[in-house]
Amino acid sequence: MAAFNTIDGIPEPLLEIIDSLGFTSMSEIQEKAINPILDGADVLAQSKTGSGKTLAFGLPCVMRTNTNNYKPETIIITPTRELADQIAVELRRVAAYKANLKILTLYGGVPLRAQAESLAKGAHILIGTPGRIQDHLAKETLVLDSIKTLVLDEADRMLDMGFYDEIVKIGSNMPRGKQTLLFSATFPENIEKLAKALLN
Repeated sequence: MAAFNTIDGIPEPLLEIIDSLGFTSMSEIQEKAINPILDGADVLAQSKTGSGKTLAFGLPCVMRTNTNNYKPETIIITPTRELADQIAVELRRVAAYKANLKILTLYGGVPLRAQAESLAKGAHILIGTPGRIQDHLAKETLVLDSIKTLVLDEADRMLDMGFYDEIVKIGSNMPRGKQTLLFSATFPENIEKLAKALLN
């Protein structure tokens, strides 16, 4: 398997963090996805839980974040708050080399107002569930016109939970030229439909 230093333009401090986390070489999904994502391509990936997909989309998102700007650049949509938290923990670890990079989670069970106040202060990477993201859009506490990358994680699970319309609607609030990364463990027909609706 390829080493992380084969990633295009990866900074040395980030390599040191990856090394300190005990990652020695890339998993298959990381090797196949990271450079195309860095190149700006849309990606449709089949990937099981535990295959290293969080870093596959997370590393490029962190590397490309412009921290001079406090508007959200990446939004990661997940089926559950547990998954949103897991991704946030992992991305905060690798983002430690970038001063002031702010990652926010948006999901139910937490007061909307507290999240709205955090959003008002600005964040770079948002991780949340479809329902709560919709709530913030409806209340105009969240604006997605600065999003460069949309990530759908465990997309098949979100569709099983009936979130198809929400996801398409959330996507419609973002710039047309955004990059879309769709990760799914299985590829039922509705995933193909979603991919056609969202990916270039």
